[in-house]
Amino acid sequence: MYVTDKLTKPLTEVKYLNADNVDRYRCIMRIFFDNYEKLKYWMYQEEVYDELKQDPYFADYKMEQCQQDLNALTAWKNLTADQDTRKVTSLEEFSNRRFRYQMSEYSVEIERLVLRLENLFIEGASLEPTLLERIRINVGRFPQMVSEPLDAVYTWWTDLNNDFIRLNQNYQDYIRDLNSVRAEEMMRTRAFLGFKDRLIEYLRNFIKGLQRNVGIIEEEIRGLPEETKETVLNKVVQYSMSIPRIDVEMSETLIADNIYGRFQSIYDWFVPENGQENEAGKLFDATNEIIRKITRYAAQISERNALGANRKEEYKKAASIFMACEDVQQAHKMAAMIFGLEKPFHLNVKKERETDSMNTTVYEEAPEEFVLKPRIRTYREKSIRSGLRDHGTEKARVREQMLKQIKEDREKAGELIQNGRIDFSTLPVIEPRVREILLRWLSDAMEDAEYSARTDDGRRFVLDMKYAQEKCGVHCEDGNFTMPKISIVFQEDE
Repeated sequence: MYVTDKLTKPLTEVKYLNADNVDRYRCIMRIFFDNYEKLKYWMYQEEVYDELKQDPYFADYKMEQCQQDLNALTAWKNLTADQDTRKVTSLEEFSNRRFRYQMSEYSVEIERLVLRLENLFIEGASLEPTLLERIRINVGRFPQMVSEPLDAVYTWWTDLNNDFIRLNQNYQDYIRDLNSVRAEEMMRTRAFLGFKDRLIEYLRNFIKGLQRNVGIIEEEIRGLPEETKETVLNKVVQYSMSIPRIDVEMSETLIADNIYGRFQSIYDWFVPENGQENEAGKLFDATNEIIRKITRYAAQISERNALGANRKEEYKKAASIFMACEDVQQAHKMAAMIFGLEKPFHLNVKKERETDSMNTTVYEEAPEEFVLKPRIRTYREKSIRSGLRDHGTEKARVREQMLKQIKEDREKAGELIQNGRIDFSTLPVIEPRVREILLRWLSDAMEDAEYSARTDDGRRFVLDMKYAQEKCGVHCEDGNFTMPKISIVFQEDE
């Protein structure tokens, strides 16, 4: 944000909306705005007075009051007064100063805002999937704009921003309306049941539009080259600077910040960054939450209506069924069908089913046995007593296998020694266990200041770090890896 004089000064142009005699001021400004829309920019005092007098509300309105109101609006900069000297025929007419009036630019925008506020609940907001499709098409044309002329790029950029602004404003207004207190009260009424299906279908169609377009837009924006983006946005800045404006000095820095900021807003809306959810994802979640809320309210209304229903006929039907039973055993069976079991037992067995067929009943399943345990605090399971076993033979067998494996590993590692050293750059393809032994020797020696260590069988060795700056590849049965060119040099026993 840049703090400027326009931002800090008071807006006197809006005083007429909340001043004394506001009814007269607003009616006069509405007359000027209606004529402005008809391309009639200048009006005389008599024309304003005649239009006001056509309404019975201004039956007692005087010309002097009209002159005072026009002077007040001119002082507040809502109107611009210009003395008309074209038809002056005498000095008296010139001294009376016959003025004509025109709306200022601020007043035009203020009246447009007031009109939108007046029609806010008439027009309403909406969720339009077509806006997403148009944004997707325009974003897809981004690389094409590199070779287009400035005016075509500016028109494309304006269409893209207008669609994005409409999408952003409409969805916020629509979601706000659905989450308002008035909407909550409506969802609790019985009349809402007839409206529910159409609203849910409308929201689901919008969600489908989100799913079809948001992913494509995100991929295209994310994959947009930085040079393409800079070229296209600079074209938009150049065309904006070339538009002639009266009494307005535009800064290229402010225009560039505005345009790049709009692109960043579009980027953040569709592309998640730094683990944060994008605005499209939030809209998707909000829409789904509204659908769930609508369904929940509809279910509550249906349950409330069912609770208040007259079940007299249902009871009569149930009584007639019981009267038709031949004996009490059949009546018991019928009671179980209608009211359920008196004391049901729910058994939950965790086992894998032999089939997942939906046509298979529980009676065709294989029976499962399980133990019922008392649910009391004093219950303790009986411990199973067993004698001590002698594991000496098994331990000896395991020890013999380990010693045999260690001996084989030493022999395989010893086969790699050439002239009292192991050079990693000339090693053949080695087994994983041999690789672990060699790397363990390296690790032990690297922890010593003199790069010296001993093997498991007591042999002393040092590392030759002369060519450690170079790299070499070691090939193993399960893969290859790169390491410094180091050699293990074994020393004679002292």
